Amino acid sequence: MSGRLEGKVALITGGGSGIGAALAKRFVAEGAKIVVTGRRADALAGTVAALPGGAALAFAGDVTKPEDAAAMVEATVKFGGKIDVLVNNAAIDPSGSIVDVPIDQWKRVIETNLYGPFFTMRAAIPHMIAAGGGSIVNVASLAALRRIPSMPAYSSAKSGLIGLSQAAALDYGPHNIRCNVICPGATRTSMLENSMAALAESQNTDIAGALKFLTRFNPLGRPAEPDEITGAAVFFASDDSSIITGAVLPLDAGACVVDPNGAAVASGGTSWGQG
Repeated sequence: MSGRLEGKVALITGGGSGIGAALAKRFVAEGAKIVVTGRRADALAGTVAALPGGAALAFAGDVTKPEDAAAMVEATVKFGGKIDVLVNNAAIDPSGSIVDVPIDQWKRVIETNLYGPFFTMRAAIPHMIAAGGGSIVNVASLAALRRIPSMPAYSSAKSGLIGLSQAAALDYGPHNIRCNVICPGATRTSMLENSMAALAESQNTDIAGALKFLTRFNPLGRPAEPDEITGAAVFFASDDSSIITGAVLPLDAGACVVDPNGAAVASGGTSWGQG
């Protein structure tokens, strides 16, 4: 049986590890030809080496540079003859409050997480228009819908990515180009695990313990695995979502439905209003 992406050609940014590498594996399994991009050529080579021969191409580049973004798109068109799907996954997440964050770091986060998708979309959309349509899947974050302390640059960029995506959905829907957003919550990638080192130390536990502590108020009570993010991306990339554009889908183990005050009460062993 053919996969849901049979015959499609996709560009996936940030494809060297974590969610990006999982997306690469799933897209190929669903029948797509893909180009994976990122700044680390060795990581990209590892992603491609794990896939069937001829199904994927690694192309090193930096999405913060418009000329690199354009080259990524051109490499995809050359490799597959077209570009049907663009997945903007590349991101960084250093912390720092508004007063404390170094200006250069603020700029790097905004440039990677918001300018990068803008540059790749700007390069890909004309090809999609010429081909009669396409699908853009932008990977934002639960932080685009809620806020993480001391991460204003990340939250601002990811919130902006939702606005950019919905603007694209509006402007290019008449060209049969759809643009949707997925918002992963805590997902067990190396990036998240690195971010949990201080929490693990403060709680006198290991990374697994820190992740359990982190997600203790989520209805599902655990982080996602990267593979669990891929199904929604495949859905938005495929013709199964042909009538959907401008949508924002949380993939967060139910975190966005939690009232933190009520969760705090419940963690104390009581119920709200209990006499």
